Amino acid sequence: MTRRRDKELWLALLGSVLITGIYAFVVFWTRAIPAAGDLFGHSLGILGFILMLLTETLYSIRKRSRSARWGPMAAWLQFHIFTGLVGPFMVLLHTSWKFNGLAGATTLLTVIIVVSGFIGRYIYTRIPRTLEGTELESPGSKLQAAALVRARRSLALWHAVHIPIGVALFTAAFIHVGAALYYATFLR
Repeated sequence: MTRRRDKELWLALLGSVLITGIYAFVVFWTRAIPAAGDLFGHSLGILGFILMLLTETLYSIRKRSRSARWGPMAAWLQFHIFTGLVGPFMVLLHTSWKFNGLAGATTLLTVIIVVSGFIGRYIYTRIPRTLEGTELESPGSKLQAAALVRARRSLALWHAVHIPIGVALFTAAFIHVGAALYYATFLR
């Protein structure tokens, strides 16, 4: 059961290992860390950012659309977790290990949001759910009911922190993308 519930983590690890292998090959081939502005570095940043956008938008849309039949919420949460780990990892590799200015602040926000996501996943798993991901009603015993109330409160508090950090992250990321396009494209 645990392996099935953690499938998205294993897939994210596998994806990250594969991406690391490609990155290591590029480093070996070029004898240098790929610059954020070269083709490979830009590709990592663009693909990582697209995955992060998918992380933020698709799961949120599906969660709020109760009438949609786009698959079970549990599968969407797994997709959210997978893209929420692999995308930021690609963006981290895009930095060329330089963390200055707005790009550095965006990277810091990315790390914070990923750590926050792990905390949220832990809290989420404390709430009993059906196979489709719907919360179960309060369990029979008072002790379990109290634990469920605490878990729901923790999840609400977590959302109150996680979502504003995500908004700040994407605001900074869009400004970074705009500035990169302006300085690298339009001023040449």
